[in-house]
Amino acid sequence: MSDVKICPTASRDGGIEGETQRQMSGSMREGLKILKEVTAAIIIKENRILIAERALGENLAGKWEFPGGKIELGETPQECLKREIREELEVDIDVLDLFGESIYGYQSGTIKLIAFRCQWISGDFKLNVHSRIEWVTRQELDLYDFAPADIPLVDRLKACNQILQT
Repeated sequence: MSDVKICPTASRDGGIEGETQRQMSGSMREGLKILKEVTAAIIIKENRILIAERALGENLAGKWEFPGGKIELGETPQECLKREIREELEVDIDVLDLFGESIYGYQSGTIKLIAFRCQWISGDFKLNVHSRIEWVTRQELDLYDFAPADIPLVDRLKACNQILQT
């Protein structure tokens, strides 16, 4: 029930090209409408990836995710990601390049999750909407219960060695 760009590369016009992997039925694809565009940060430090567990009382409580949030009107995905990481974790990041996209239909609505590779610049991590964070290796990702929209991104992280270089 997801759609993710696998190993995208920049095209000549600045857009993204890449193989698309579909994991939903044709009827689901036809009825799918993007209700929300959401960003996710793939923050890398010393070959480890930052993941965050949603806190009790939050939507998808107890599920792990790559932190980020909803794009506001007039905001670019990159601006959104910087703002959301500042609000959620109180740190500053550099947004590097597009990592991939995932489309997932939750009962509450369908989201398009747009993930970027990011680098932590400054600040001490403070948890405002998460119960904990972990710095994990690609091999450790399978030990965590991820939100469904994040799973295609987890799979891509495990498959692509070069993406951990910043």
